[in-house]
Amino acid sequence: MGADLARYQTFTISITPFTADGAIDEPAFRRHLRKLSDAGVGVYVGGGGSGEGYTLSDEETERLLAIASDELKGRSPIRAMGVEPRTARQMIAFLDKAKRAGVDAAQVYSLDVGHGHVPTPAELDRYFDEVLSNSDIPSVLSTHQSVGYVIPAPVIIALFERHSQLIGLNISHQDPNYLRTLADALGDRIDIFVGGPHNAPLAFAFGAHGFLTSEGNLAPRLCASVIAAARNGDNVAFLDRWGKLMRLFLALYGNGGIRVTKAVLEHFGMAGGYPRPPRLPSEPEALQRALAVVEEIGLAKIESW
Repeated sequence: MGADLARYQTFTISITPFTADGAIDEPAFRRHLRKLSDAGVGVYVGGGGSGEGYTLSDEETERLLAIASDELKGRSPIRAMGVEPRTARQMIAFLDKAKRAGVDAAQVYSLDVGHGHVPTPAELDRYFDEVLSNSDIPSVLSTHQSVGYVIPAPVIIALFERHSQLIGLNISHQDPNYLRTLADALGDRIDIFVGGPHNAPLAFAFGAHGFLTSEGNLAPRLCASVIAAARNGDNVAFLDRWGKLMRLFLALYGNGGIRVTKAVLEHFGMAGGYPRPPRLPSEPEALQRALAVVEEIGLAKIESW
């Protein structure tokens, strides 16, 4: 299947800046969202990883989505991500929040039944059917390694046949055959994104359309330049920019993930804020290691800091 270069895109899973006492830093969050929009990337908010969504109350989640919609609606693609639910009822409630906030779309996460248990294909089919039959917001289905299982490809394909509000699929697994199967079956009709920049070349090769990234919080222009090179068919530029992004990916994940991402943002005077407990601030040594890679790849010049 041929690639539609015009559909290539990247989405940043936004951080949630917190103050030292743990409150959402709304002015910092607004500044951060505007930075992402100016760089030309799409944005997900309220995610369980980068967005520390598991620490948010229902009221905080609703407020976060409202701010994101206020800042980005009509300027950049803005979507709600949320966290893995234990029940369909929890997922439906999140989609209701997203619709009230006015975001463009919302992710429907895989079911996490807890205690290490794995739902059967029939249980997954029923869960997604219940969620999607009780919400009409444009939705992106997620199959993610975080829950410890893979949603069978036939289940996913059948769901897209039955539910017209499904506009995209986020695949965060490492099996290339799984990605190929879903891209071949659905890529002509919906947008398919992979989790993490490390899977970007494979995604494009199979006819998917982009990647989700936490690194975009720090380097949105670098992420956008990877997409621009892919759209232009410029392999030299693509490998150069993707190589820099991968060095940053390894540096951030290898030194604390979101904790060090926030610390680097603060180091350069940008809106990062504090992590919220149980996460602790980045260790000074980890920050210095990450900063060394930031300097090595020339990120300040790329991002125009």
